[in-house]
Amino acid sequence: MAFLEIERKFLVAGDFRREVSGASRIVQGFLNTAPGRTVRVRIRGDRGYLTVKGPSRGLSRFEWEKEIPAAEAEQLLTLCEPGVIDKTRHLVPAADGHVWEVDEFHGDNEGLTVAEIELSTEDEPFMRPAWLGAEVSDDHRYCNSSLTKHPYKEWKQISI
Repeated sequence: MAFLEIERKFLVAGDFRREVSGASRIVQGFLNTAPGRTVRVRIRGDRGYLTVKGPSRGLSRFEWEKEIPAAEAEQLLTLCEPGVIDKTRHLVPAADGHVWEVDEFHGDNEGLTVAEIELSTEDEPFMRPAWLGAEVSDDHRYCNSSLTKHPYKEWKQISI
């Protein structure tokens, strides 16, 4: 399915865990990370996904995603560029109807926890939970495709 993705990304600065409604492990790699387009392979639980994302325009960008068999996703992961993202995604429902996706990273990105919220417009209001930290929507270092090439462990001491 293709659509315009509008999301904002924040660091997590407090305890979100008591608000979690569900969680799943995600492993993903990138077949292409060229500027302006990424092609991602993801395994989430027992399902596989292939995703194409276009260039960002502000907080918005084109996204196409298709579910594929997990076995095919596993095979495609072997063709990905070096670097794999391994994370646990926690779903945190908000009182205003939004759902926060809180990603707790593992491996080379251990210690990094970010929260994303998808919006219907770039200026859509939303409630900020108490555990939400600084916004990093415009900081490319926090993009998953960047974290495969320059993991958090390489630069976390510099930016915090």
